[in-house]
Amino acid sequence: MSKILIIDDEQAIRQALREILEYESFTVTEAEDGPSALKLLEKEPVDIVFCDIKMPRMDGMEMLSKLKEKGVETPVIMITGHGNVETAVEALKKGAYDFIQKPLDLNRILVSVRNASNQQALQKETKTLRKKINKSAGSSIVGESNAIMEIKKMIDTVAPTEARVLITGGNGSGKELVARQLHEKSERAQGPFIEVNCAAIPTELIESELFGHEKGSFTSAIKTRQGKFELADNGTLFLDEIGDMSMAAQAKVLRALQESKITRVGGDKDFKVNVRVFAATNKDLRKEIEAGNFREDLFHRLSVIVMRVPSLSERKEDIPMLAEHFLNLIAEEYGQPKKDITASALKALQELKWTGNVREFRNVMERLVILSGKTIDDKMVKTYAIPNFG
Repeated sequence: MSKILIIDDEQAIRQALREILEYESFTVTEAEDGPSALKLLEKEPVDIVFCDIKMPRMDGMEMLSKLKEKGVETPVIMITGHGNVETAVEALKKGAYDFIQKPLDLNRILVSVRNASNQQALQKETKTLRKKINKSAGSSIVGESNAIMEIKKMIDTVAPTEARVLITGGNGSGKELVARQLHEKSERAQGPFIEVNCAAIPTELIESELFGHEKGSFTSAIKTRQGKFELADNGTLFLDEIGDMSMAAQAKVLRALQESKITRVGGDKDFKVNVRVFAATNKDLRKEIEAGNFREDLFHRLSVIVMRVPSLSERKEDIPMLAEHFLNLIAEEYGQPKKDITASALKALQELKWTGNVREFRNVMERLVILSGKTIDDKMVKTYAIPNFG
């Protein structure tokens, strides 16, 4: 159930509201004034706020303004014993969800809470969908530099085949985007695209993650579970950071590629899989082979096609186009008008060293959008592009 914060300087009102809401199984917290409420909200967000208008230290209207300044989108239901039409209109203009006069009416309170809960659920769903849409929109490779045009041309050539692809490049350069584009332009585009970050999964769990496990095969295996190879059947499996995979897991991946079969951990039955595999790494796998950290036979299986994604420093002429792209995406994600950026700001961005590549650039653009006014200029870039950790 929803968590509700009651802000009112009268203990009797807080108690009456608490009893009503807790009877309906809501979780309730209280604050006797605005500053106390803001401290509570910093520690733990809530789903709905009841706020009195007439309070010492900070009145309800000021509280509404503070919440708006902090970007809090929680529905706020105003309550007052001194209300009139003008007050109600002012509260709604400042962003209040509803306006209830004292003495409090049980049905009126519950209807307002129910409606506010529904709105909150709808807002969360909208945000989730917006992020999915933005992720889809952001899966295109942005840029027209020679290096990027070569990558796009290679994708168009390789995608319709069944060839395995090894994608190399630095962290944040866009290896996942290349893998997604290869999938989306392939004959398997209607099938699943399953991604596994080999560096993020503990060594003892990687085999279970990739190949699944049978119930009881180890202590926490309370039920049979399919692995990523099975989930990617008739689609694409993207093995990101494959250079960090254990040698034991590499041997099983090699078998899966050679025989198109996998065996779950703790099982003895083979499962046929029809999977196209893309792999990515920021390591030099030939050096890893020499060091005994990577299987040479697996390397040759994976590297039918090798695609190197250029760093952002190698294609700085793409920065203006990338900036425009991310400004549009961030504006859509935040539900705000798109901000402008000056030519001098773009030049300042081109002069920076982008060790984190496009991922770092995207984060910097989001930071500039949050901290700047309507227009991002070179002063903003110089002030905020490189965070000050001192």
